[in-house]
Amino acid sequence: MNYLAHNAGFSLVEVMVAILILGIALAGLTTGITTALGSSKESEQQTTAALFAAGQIETLRAEGGLVDGEKNGMCGAGDAPYRWKQTISPTTIEGLHEVDVVVENSGDGRLILDLKTMLFEPVADPAAVRENARNKKKRSADR
Repeated sequence: MNYLAHNAGFSLVEVMVAILILGIALAGLTTGITTALGSSKESEQQTTAALFAAGQIETLRAEGGLVDGEKNGMCGAGDAPYRWKQTISPTTIEGLHEVDVVVENSGDGRLILDLKTMLFEPVADPAAVRENARNKKKRSADR
């Protein structure tokens, strides 16, 4: 009976192995949580950039009077975490324009999203198209 009471506890080696296993499990758990949080932040940035780029294209579609060229600016709340560049270029088909909106991180310049589409604007009267382009430039200057 005295022999059973003497062997009832854990040895030092068993305790150290248990602590080692617990440490490895905690390190893996911490790495997993850090990775999940980083992925969540990147997903948020991509979603915000996609919504802004789509909004830029819809604004072009609604205003009409597409003018070939480049525009850029800052967007986002606070100290503008995003920088955008919009390029409108002609195609071989008259009235069809290729629109490219690029959104980057303004802090490190890393590309977040590049959204491309084609917009068609019928060319009925060249003088009316030029007038519409002048009006559009004037509206953007007034803002």
